[in-house]
Amino acid sequence: MILDSALLLSGSISAAGVLTGQSVTGAGNVLSTNTIDLAPLTIGGNQAADYGAGEQFEVVISILAAPTVGTSVQFQLIQADDAALTTNVQVIRQTDAFPIASLPVNTVVPMTFDPVAPYPPKRYVGIRYVNVGAIATLSVVAGVVKNAAAIKNTTYKSGFAVS
Repeated sequence: MILDSALLLSGSISAAGVLTGQSVTGAGNVLSTNTIDLAPLTIGGNQAADYGAGEQFEVVISILAAPTVGTSVQFQLIQADDAALTTNVQVIRQTDAFPIASLPVNTVVPMTFDPVAPYPPKRYVGIRYVNVGAIATLSVVAGVVKNAAAIKNTTYKSGFAVS
């Protein structure tokens, strides 16, 4: 899995390759610090393309600092008409509400980046974190990737027998 800083929705990557997470604390909704602008790069262009058409993309959310208080958090991939992600917001994909106990450090939550149909595509895409209870210390990095890495590799001790 390769992270591209232009496709980060939450957090940042330093020139040295160090990840810094976005703080997602408090109660209620927290929006990603970054958005992806899908407008064409032509003069006068203002019609966003459907980013889900064609090859499959994924959004990967990585927990850098686990929540210490609160009840649960839900992750939503959203689209909107403005970069602040506040005008005509639509949820494209969402997870269940995860209890905070199930989100230790290094947890990776993948979501597919599906076509927006039946909605028409909007110009801006981001993440909304829906916190239940006043969540504290949650720090995340979220980005769009081509292929998510294997989440958990199961390894076994050497010397086992297969019958």
